[in-house]
Amino acid sequence: MTALYRSPTLRQIETACADQPLMQRAGAAAAAWGAELAGDGGLPILVLAGPGNNGGDALEAARLLRERFFDVRVVCVADPARLPADAAAARERFLQAGGACLAAIPEEGRWGLIVDGIFGIGLARAPEGVYADWIAAANALRRRDGCPLLALDAPSGLDADSGRAWAPAAAASHTLTFIAGKPGLRTGDGPDLCGELRVAPLALEAEAIAAPDGELVERALFAAHLLPRRRNSHKGSFGSAGVVGGAHSMVGAAFLAGRAALKLGAGRVYLGLLDPQGPTVDPVQPELMLRRPEAVVEAGLTALACGPGLGSSLQANELLDRAIHAEIPLVLDADALNLVALDPALQAAVAARQAPTLLTPHPVEAARLLDCDAAEVQADRIGAAAEIAWRLDSLVALKGCGTVVATAKSRWWINTTGNPGLASAGTGDVLTGIILSLLAQGWPAEAALLAAVHLHGAAADRLAAQGTGPIGLTAGEVIDAARSLFNGWIDGR
Repeated sequence: MTALYRSPTLRQIETACADQPLMQRAGAAAAAWGAELAGDGGLPILVLAGPGNNGGDALEAARLLRERFFDVRVVCVADPARLPADAAAARERFLQAGGACLAAIPEEGRWGLIVDGIFGIGLARAPEGVYADWIAAANALRRRDGCPLLALDAPSGLDADSGRAWAPAAAASHTLTFIAGKPGLRTGDGPDLCGELRVAPLALEAEAIAAPDGELVERALFAAHLLPRRRNSHKGSFGSAGVVGGAHSMVGAAFLAGRAALKLGAGRVYLGLLDPQGPTVDPVQPELMLRRPEAVVEAGLTALACGPGLGSSLQANELLDRAIHAEIPLVLDADALNLVALDPALQAAVAARQAPTLLTPHPVEAARLLDCDAAEVQADRIGAAAEIAWRLDSLVALKGCGTVVATAKSRWWINTTGNPGLASAGTGDVLTGIILSLLAQGWPAEAALLAAVHLHGAAADRLAAQGTGPIGLTAGEVIDAARSLFNGWIDGR
């Protein structure tokens, strides 16, 4: 398990370990990676030390880098009398070792490394004044000199709890975070701003001190269900999946979900298209069984998905209501989520379901469910996913950079697979089909959602590594890649 901690819990850990030299350990870890990044190019290192403990970590690193005979220039304007005790002690050690604190970033020369020690975790507002100027300058100097920018704990300007970036925010090439992982480094703007990310535990076992707030999605969470199939099997052994959707001009969404469900192993897949002029067979995947949508809902399924290309007609509303009242695992996506958002009666029906309900909103759909705007959702992705899960007593995958999976019981995970190639029409329908397939085959709902989200992103990553994407990656290509990867996970390839 890779644990994730928010700032309040990390403060508790730091308080519990106040008798240990955490700042010295942080500085040593930063100096070790900084020396590696700076190399032997002979260019000086610029260290930006802020007014708190993050600045103290930077001063410790600067002192140790000087001991390694690097030319280190430290910019620090904090009032020594107002520094936290540990940071003040770090400043004093740096000065006694022969270091000096500059009042401004030198205008001349080039840099071999920039160390961002301005702000760490817990930043809850936009940087201002001289520190905002430093962040902007660090970004400009990194671009100008082509040098690494190493952020300590979190890039300054990034909310390490939520992944929200304030303006300005440091665009680090490398981030060394201390004690344990933080959720905001893994979702929202975090992955773009952190660059390469490492954790320095500072000789602590965080989980022995405080329970994690969340976790990363990893294969170990669902590995127990990655089982080879018995040779003595038949199609009925692997469930019957149904997809309801595909209104006029949106048939492709239902086809993508159905194809994904079939290729990820569901024994039978039924497609109920709302378009009265829609095809009666999928010429690309004739194994799909097309029926009237009402017949699909009543087809004795083991799992159902409703929403891909569903539309907003009266028929769509009636079918959604039937789907919600079907006592089988249910995936709601796309237009189904929009219809639920508009109708308190449907919301109550979803919340009252006894069978598992899984929702896969993107930020705009999540905002409709929460009656807010997408910017508010993106400002607190974990909170938004958890709130939807609680209101609708469901499992939720809030899609986007660092998809957040949340349960109604306040558990949450962040997924790290995937790339911008998934920002393409139809990839959400493919995710719905993968989830549906695993549910139809009898996977527990939580494991199915975690596995599908992780697999969906990993398939896109494999395609990108092979040169198919991320630019121009299509949803249909993800299906075959996911099938190959899934089989590899099961047989150990």
